Amino acid sequence: MQVINVQNLSWVREDKQILQDINWQVRAGEHWAIIGLNGSGKTSLLKMITGYEWPTKGQIEVIGNKYGECELREVRKQIGWLSAALRDEMHRTETAVNVVVSGKYASIGLWEKVDPAVRDKAYGLLSQLGCDYLAEKRFGTLSQGEKQKVLYARALLSEPKLLILDEPCYGLDIKAREQMLGEIQKMGSLSSAPTMLYVTHHIEEIQPVFTHALLLKDGQIVAAGPKQDILTGENVGRTFDLSVSVNWEEERPWIRISR
Repeated sequence: MQVINVQNLSWVREDKQILQDINWQVRAGEHWAIIGLNGSGKTSLLKMITGYEWPTKGQIEVIGNKYGECELREVRKQIGWLSAALRDEMHRTETAVNVVVSGKYASIGLWEKVDPAVRDKAYGLLSQLGCDYLAEKRFGTLSQGEKQKVLYARALLSEPKLLILDEPCYGLDIKAREQMLGEIQKMGSLSSAPTMLYVTHHIEEIQPVFTHALLLKDGQIVAAGPKQDILTGENVGRTFDLSVSVNWEEERPWIRISR
């Protein structure tokens, strides 16, 4: 079963080519890392997949829904999403638990009566991530790491079929980063895990649970496929315009720049 099917996708914005001729399929049971420099098109591709931007040409199908022939709001309820852009959109005065609850409705803020069972589930997810003490604190007062944990709980609340993690470790110190990566590894290892997309430009963040990698440069695919085949010194070097080697330790790739 295909979870994502992108065909001949291109996007031009203000006369600038952002994405060009993207063909990409993600199947059930696969977890993908999406890698590239800032400005390579990673986040733009995610905005297409979530329906927040529309391609200049091409077709997108997500979880069996062909865009242009479906209700996007209903599709988004099946997608969990954590990103810096989403973090910046959250209301600073909203409590952390309400931010988590909003994931059930794919909304920014709460605009309808909340089922007590949903609120209980939100508290449970915060507890599971070791941050239940944040529940009644205002989102705007939290640290970067705390905000990321709250948004991760939000992404999981609706038990999504597709989980998009757009630089989830952004702004985290080493300890907080490894804790977050551990939670992602744990989630991806479950038999009931959603298909995961993990966006980063730090390849050492790619956990063992990720099966495939997509490399982007200047809005085009450099390489895509099983991670061991794709994350080579040659491919990663082309992606980052560097001479590099890639070493694997404990099933995680580490990059070394050649001098």
